[in-house]
Amino acid sequence: MTLTGKKIIALVSDDFEDLELWYPVLRLREAGATVDLVGEEKGRVFRGKYGVPATSDFAFQDINKEDYDAIIVPGGWSPDRLRRFDEVLDFIRYFDEQKKPIGQICHAGWVLASAGILKGVNVTSTPGIKDDLTNAGAIWHDKPAVTDGHIISSRRPPDLPEYLKALIAAFD
Repeated sequence: MTLTGKKIIALVSDDFEDLELWYPVLRLREAGATVDLVGEEKGRVFRGKYGVPATSDFAFQDINKEDYDAIIVPGGWSPDRLRRFDEVLDFIRYFDEQKKPIGQICHAGWVLASAGILKGVNVTSTPGIKDDLTNAGAIWHDKPAVTDGHIISSRRPPDLPEYLKALIAAFD
C-alpha cells in the first residue's frame, strides 16, 4: 500500500526507544508518507535510550493537528515525559475523536491512558504497564500487535514488523 499524500506526526522526547521511533518513521516514509518529528522545541536534538539522535521538525505548538492523518507514539521512557504536555494529550484526543490512526508501542500506552481514551479499547503494550492500561479501562492482550478500530498497539521492538503491517493497514 502507498501512503503518498499522508502526513503523520511522530512524537519525540528524550529517552525514546530508538527502534520504536526510527523503524516506524523510516517504514512509513518508505511507504510514501510525510512523517514529521514533533517535540517540545523545534530543531532540538533528542536522544534515544541508546544514544540515537532525533531532531524535531516542529514544536508541539507549531503544528495544526488537523493537517495530519495519523499520530505515532514511540516507547521507551519518553511517554512519561510526553504525557505531561497538554498539547500532546490534545493531539491524542483529537485523533481519537476523528478516528484517525493512533500508533503506540511499549510504554507509549501511558500517553493514551493520560489522554483518557482507553476505556473499553483492546490494546497491548510492554507487560510492565499492563496494570496502568487496565486501570485506565483498556482490555489488555499479550500479542505482538492489536488493532481496535483506529488504535494500533504493540509490545516491544521484536514486534515491530507486525506493528507496522497493522499500522499501515489502518490507512485502508
